[in-house]
Amino acid sequence: MRAIDRFLPDYHVHERHAIHVNASPALVQRAIREVTLAEMPVAGLLFWLRGIPTRLLGSSFRGGRLAPPGFASKPILHGALDGGFVLLEDIPEHELVVGTIGKFWQLSGGAYRVPDAAAFLAFDRPDYARSAMDFHLEPAATGGVRLTTETRIQIPDLASRRRFTRYWRGVYPGSALIRLIWLRAIKMRAERSIP
Repeated sequence: MRAIDRFLPDYHVHERHAIHVNASPALVQRAIREVTLAEMPVAGLLFWLRGIPTRLLGSSFRGGRLAPPGFASKPILHGALDGGFVLLEDIPEHELVVGTIGKFWQLSGGAYRVPDAAAFLAFDRPDYARSAMDFHLEPAATGGVRLTTETRIQIPDLASRRRFTRYWRGVYPGSALIRLIWLRAIKMRAERSIP
């Protein structure tokens, strides 16, 4: 059983991507924690494009700016945790799970911040989406690590789910591309770290 199964065993939308990394689980996990947006410039552009509505509306929690100075050189995981995600589970060299809650189909993103994993599990507003994303490491038969990322989204309210589905049709290609670029950046960083 994967840790993500504890947080979103039932979901309406998901995507999964994987890559082989020729490095130890310790190096891969370190790369997951340390990879930056500067190492994934196309993904940075996609994040920027997603943020245009918030900047136009002036309702971003970052004060209407794309991000604070130096943001691209900080680990992307830290940025996610600072920007509304919560760490749900961290099993060294095995799995890391983060989650967020919001009305992603709205221009502002409709974020609902929760302080911890217990609050994420207890959240029960049906008109909001709960989303969990993991990085799962498992030994590869050929050596190294098979690194998988899965994103699951649950929207209990049918009307909200319909709105999300329309939104998802438009953003899925960019979402998938971000995850593929993220995995490649982790692979490059981990394999570069091999002594």
